[in-house]
Amino acid sequence: MIANQKGGTGKTTTALNLGTQLAEAGARVLLVDLDPQSSLTLATIGDCHGSSMAEVLGGAQAGSLTLSKIIKRLGNRLDIAPADIAMSSNEAGMIGRPLRELILQKALSTVSKNYDVCLIDCSPSLSVLFVNALTAAHAVISPTLPAALDLRGLRLFVESLEQTKADLNPSLELIGVVVCQYDSRLTLHNAALADLKASGLPLFKTTISKSVNAATSAGAGLAISRGSLAEQYNQLSKEVIKWLKKQK
Repeated sequence: MIANQKGGTGKTTTALNLGTQLAEAGARVLLVDLDPQSSLTLATIGDCHGSSMAEVLGGAQAGSLTLSKIIKRLGNRLDIAPADIAMSSNEAGMIGRPLRELILQKALSTVSKNYDVCLIDCSPSLSVLFVNALTAAHAVISPTLPAALDLRGLRLFVESLEQTKADLNPSLELIGVVVCQYDSRLTLHNAALADLKASGLPLFKTTISKSVNAATSAGAGLAISRGSLAEQYNQLSKEVIKWLKKQK
């Protein structure tokens, strides 16, 4: 899963570009948009009202559609399970359901044989949906910005992660933190990166440079296909593939 408690750290951009790079490397990839704001969905395939994760997960009652019924193709070996704003209202109902933390895990199990990698794009909140993602996931990738406030939010997120791990998913692993919108010319960015390295948290070697093109491309539902940013996401995907191979 791609997650951080703080918004605006590059989660959706990371999910789209990492997913694309993994698919190009030969993996069968499913992107799951678990954010009611639906940024990934709206950017890539548009409005999916009535055929989204809202209908799969349900609310107070079980969902009306199976996960396979809502999955859409984005590209070669790359699919998406879209989100919808209705997921926001569904959450209140989910709270009262037995084993509510396992709802997403159960849905994903019905399509797991069709994919090598599932990337869950999460909202920046400790919600029922977020806890479902933590319970279903094998690992977490956490994008962050190289700024003091973001690093503080990251530390709080890791604390929440450890609590959920202890309570619901003992095998959950933080693969690494990926620094986004990094500018090596800025002293503050270099200081933040140094603080991260000293924190003891797992850190990807790859950093993603600051660029208007990244946000623009993600907003248009397009992965970055060329230039230095594309190469950075390619290097990030290689680090993730290396981790995946160790799990086999």
